[in-house]
Amino acid sequence: MRILFDQATPVPLRPFLQGHTVRTAAQEKWDRLRNGELLKLAEASGFDMLLTTDKNLKYQQNLVGRKIAIVVLGTQQWPELQPHVQLVVAAVNAAAPGSYAEVHVPFE
Repeated sequence: MRILFDQATPVPLRPFLQGHTVRTAAQEKWDRLRNGELLKLAEASGFDMLLTTDKNLKYQQNLVGRKIAIVVLGTQQWPELQPHVQLVVAAVNAAAPGSYAEVHVPFE
């Protein structure tokens, strides 16, 4: 699966997504795009998933009919996310085209 990390997605997550190709919005030179443009370009470029921390995405964008899967992380802070990285891996591996999932990170 080709995964695009949105701007605030913690890059240290990348090695945990084994078997997937991961690129960042910055690597693609898309880091200044708004979400609607980013989704459209990611789909057109063959990405299967957008991994983001933007919890408002589902309210700001019409996600009906999208081909790209979207997984929203509950935090952009790696120290908070790291102990729960398997929740992210499970959400990524369970995603289907056009699906939307949120990974809630328990606060300790």
